[in-house]
Amino acid sequence: MLTVKTPDEVLEIIKTAFLPVPDRTETVPYTEAAGRVLAEDIRATEYVPAFNRSTVDGFAVKAKDTFGCSDSIPAILMNTKEILMGQAAGLVLTEGQCAPIPTGGEVPEGADAVQMVEFTEDYKDGTTGILKPVAPGHNIILKGDDVYPGKPVLTAGRKLTAQDVGALAAMGIMKVPVARRLKVAILSTGDELVPPEQTPGPGQIRDVNSSLLSALITQMGAVPVFYGIIPDQEELLSRHVEKAVQECDVILLSGGSSVGVKDAACRIIESQGEILFHGIAMKPGKPTIFGKAGSRPVIGLPGHPVAAFFITHIFIRKLLARLSGQTLREFKVTALLSESVEANHGRAQYNGVFLEEKDGHLTAHPIRGKSGLITTLAGSDGYFCIPRDCEGFPAGTAVSVTLYEL
Repeated sequence: MLTVKTPDEVLEIIKTAFLPVPDRTETVPYTEAAGRVLAEDIRATEYVPAFNRSTVDGFAVKAKDTFGCSDSIPAILMNTKEILMGQAAGLVLTEGQCAPIPTGGEVPEGADAVQMVEFTEDYKDGTTGILKPVAPGHNIILKGDDVYPGKPVLTAGRKLTAQDVGALAAMGIMKVPVARRLKVAILSTGDELVPPEQTPGPGQIRDVNSSLLSALITQMGAVPVFYGIIPDQEELLSRHVEKAVQECDVILLSGGSSVGVKDAACRIIESQGEILFHGIAMKPGKPTIFGKAGSRPVIGLPGHPVAAFFITHIFIRKLLARLSGQTLREFKVTALLSESVEANHGRAQYNGVFLEEKDGHLTAHPIRGKSGLITTLAGSDGYFCIPRDCEGFPAGTAVSVTLYEL
């Protein structure tokens, strides 16, 4: 008989039973930082931009020289030398002067605004007419408008994006402290399993979970380590688990987690350390085992691919974030159910959905299928949960859909 935990209790156990792995920080070139978890806060060490720069092609001016001008009464200003890209302005603008300036050029000392070339006239006599007034600061990015020394830019725990890499480049930060990628052992168990490239014989099935879990673990920013397909031989499986505990940060056993004659996962996990719980009050995924070998999590996942997928996405993802110090972000949308969904299991029920924009709102089409049918999830967009004390939702119910964003 399984002693089950609710999903919320499982999440609390993950927070309290496991700590971030020690000595987990390494330094990588900023060009390799995308997708990595930032290990330390990043603060700017210089001004960006390092000078006042124009945001348009036009003329640098003193704003007060343009007040009251118009198409019929232009402000006529004397041209100074042209400001060139990539060079210091090299002049001080005085009253009654203007300086031709390109987009990105350095605004000269004395100027406090830039007027677009479209609102000017060149009189070909060394003067330029300004046809529209500008206020101080118009069309200028000031020194340090982006960042200044000491300004917090990126926070530890963030999974770095391409945009973040661009910010690092702008600040001249070439080396980035990131969390070491966790190594996650994957062991597939079962006499009936054959590799995906092999045609199954009578009573055999392809090992879906090793590929599924490897892909998920990679998307989550960790490194999957596959230990192969292991027959239902307790001694052999025990040796593989012991080896994985020595070599990896997290150990996932696929299959062998339900109560049965050949299901030795519980005994093996207990021999390596302790069982934290066996069973989660949810569908699919009830027979999941969570244990510890020293500080290392050892999890027995259901053999059914859809159940293994949901357990990994809902719980293992948060476990990996906890171990690596990552701050997770979850993306949810509200959608209307296209049809009713029943649930009367005394367990939280997780349903995959396809999302569709329809009649001006988002529609969620529930996926029908059993936990062993992985193709029912292929191409799906996310999932919603029916609480354990609810008998289901009628068509048209607004549900919160968690997207498969990692």
